[in-house]
Amino acid sequence: MDFRQEFIEFAVGQDVLRFGEFETKAGRLSPYFFNAGLFNDGAALGRLAEFYAKAIGVSGIRFDGLFGPAYKGIPLVAVIAVALARAGRNLPFSFNRKEAKDHGEGGNIVGAPLAGRVLIVDDVISAGTSVRESVDLITAAGATPCGVVIALDRMERGRGALSAVQEVKRDYDIPVIAVASLDDLLGFLHGRPDFTQSEVAVERYRQEYGVARSS
Repeated sequence: MDFRQEFIEFAVGQDVLRFGEFETKAGRLSPYFFNAGLFNDGAALGRLAEFYAKAIGVSGIRFDGLFGPAYKGIPLVAVIAVALARAGRNLPFSFNRKEAKDHGEGGNIVGAPLAGRVLIVDDVISAGTSVRESVDLITAAGATPCGVVIALDRMERGRGALSAVQEVKRDYDIPVIAVASLDDLLGFLHGRPDFTQSEVAVERYRQEYGVARSS
């Protein structure tokens, strides 16, 4: 089984990916809900990190370090760095504080200094706010943001014709790597009798709000 399908199956099994009727921030009624914060024990977080590491490896992206934006990106960047090290690639990582510290080492960056090509890690991209803040922090340190890796790309329009992921690609000219996408979710649902209603609902939702896969 492809690792993307494995990831969807894992997320469903962990009750991180749920089906039903959920209101999004945009006021839409979505037939599914993904909450990466529910990967909340050691085993689940470790497995999640392995999926991120596979997606990063397959992407072929070149980078020198990892950055996780506060708050959800903090545990993610740490466990992904561990997963990559176990796979034979030991890389520095860092994250930010929400407020700069004025004593001790000071500043608002914790961990390795930001240098070279930096890959941003997060759970999802909604409004793109954390990506924008991350790009600003990385460039202010004299480093280069080279991409973003997330767990799930909903492939859903924002306020305009583009999705949040497509807007990030357009605005910063950097790739966005997703462990899985809406296409992968539909692939998982297809042919499973116990998910027939969910497949119909998700496909209908995609027809109404979805965007095509971007290159």
